[in-house]
Amino acid sequence: MELEELYQEVILDHSRRPRNFGVLANADVLVHGDNPACGDEIHLGVHFGVDGKLEEIKFSGQGCAISQASASMMTLKLKGKSRAEAAEIGRAFHDLVTGEGSEQAKNLGDLKLLQGVRKFPQRVKCAMLAWRAVEQALAQTAGEATVSTEA
Repeated sequence: MELEELYQEVILDHSRRPRNFGVLANADVLVHGDNPACGDEIHLGVHFGVDGKLEEIKFSGQGCAISQASASMMTLKLKGKSRAEAAEIGRAFHDLVTGEGSEQAKNLGDLKLLQGVRKFPQRVKCAMLAWRAVEQALAQTAGEATVSTEA
């Protein structure tokens, strides 16, 4: 199977059946993110364990297949990670989809399949929406916040 086909299959699978989708009742941090350019919207909830790790992470909202798939794949990748590990993965993902290249990309697993969005600058914002939200969540210990792809 070609990489392009695999990319499409994974994106469609995650957008149709997103993992960790729903409201996190015991969230320590809630972040609302939006992409005004296309209407993508995400509500991210994170619960940190006593050790500071991302013990639980869920999202809800609606948007294009890329934003939903990226959020779904992100939650799978970040669950159980420390704040520092999550931030590092976030930077590597940003570099991957913006084409800035990163030695860390090899640690991204299936997320590497999203690198195709770099050919479409508007789609990069879709792929990055959930990551912008988690970046904000990592900067907080409690409360709510809002992020936008246009900021």
